[in-house]
Amino acid sequence: MPATDALGLALLAQARHAIATALEQPAETAAENPQLSERGACFVTLTLDGALRGCIGSLNAHRPLGEDVRENAVAAALRDPRFPPLDAAEFQRVEVEVSLLGEPEFIDFHDEADALSQLVPGRDGVIFFNGCQKATFLPQVWEQLPDRRSFMAALKQKARLPADFWGPNVMLARYQVRKWKEAPHGS
Repeated sequence: MPATDALGLALLAQARHAIATALEQPAETAAENPQLSERGACFVTLTLDGALRGCIGSLNAHRPLGEDVRENAVAAALRDPRFPPLDAAEFQRVEVEVSLLGEPEFIDFHDEADALSQLVPGRDGVIFFNGCQKATFLPQVWEQLPDRRSFMAALKQKARLPADFWGPNVMLARYQVRKWKEAPHGS
């Protein structure tokens, strides 16, 4: 949904301005908001022609939200290892989405089936931990993977584990997001 509140507009403007600056492109002045100075964690997702073009973020609020969104925006544009760096032509067409993460909460479960039964598709972002292996999916990923088992299998693969992996050291946390997306840019 397009940004309609002051915080969402400021986050999107900060993200786009940071990418423009990194690419040495002209940029409008980034909107300010008092909440940008508070600690916060966000993910910045870039899409181009409806396809993912970069997504980088923070799971924990370890710095001011304004700094977090700017750093994650530049990282999504230039350092997502799944994609080459965004170029100036793509920048003109890319759509920016910012997801502000709520505090993650760990889930108590007995086995994988119990864990899956506690997840709410479309609402819960999930962090998968197994020792030093970790991966997350934002709640928006449920749009592509609405089945709980498929969602979890893909999340385990993102953590570089087999899709059918489950072990005694697995931990899960869930979180919700507030998200804002730019209106589509011209092609």
